[in-house]
Amino acid sequence: MAGFWQKVSIQTDAFELGKEEIALRQHAGDAGALVAFQGMVREFDHGMAEERVVGLCLEHFPEVTESEIERIIHEAAQRWSLTAVRVIHRVGALHANEVIVLVMVCSRHRRDSFAAAEFIMDYLKTQAPFWKRESRANGSQKWVEAKLSDAQAVQRWQP
Repeated sequence: MAGFWQKVSIQTDAFELGKEEIALRQHAGDAGALVAFQGMVREFDHGMAEERVVGLCLEHFPEVTESEIERIIHEAAQRWSLTAVRVIHRVGALHANEVIVLVMVCSRHRRDSFAAAEFIMDYLKTQAPFWKRESRANGSQKWVEAKLSDAQAVQRWQP
């Protein structure tokens, strides 16, 4: 982990992928790989048009959320040889198709970057303290519950 760099941001503002990549590469050292994952708010229905999800509102626990994401990144850096990691997670009201999360990982070799990015994202979905509320086309809102598929994704990283 010598020379390892990381930055975590929780923000309401949108970000520009290209600018974030340039900034990350300035800290990536002798990296030969950069893997980026960008997640967007999906518009989907629950079987009825009026139940269509048109946005999300995300809440978090300031400082605790950042600390937990840093812990997740640190664990990834213990498992893989990483040179730099950048995580941005947006909070507040977000509409369908808006970018919600960015995970970028640099390492000397692609396998480490791919694995670490997937690991970080799996743990963000299950361990980082965010609360999501869906906004629906009919004006109603509903808290999003944890998904079994997300919990199962994390299990594969367990020893």
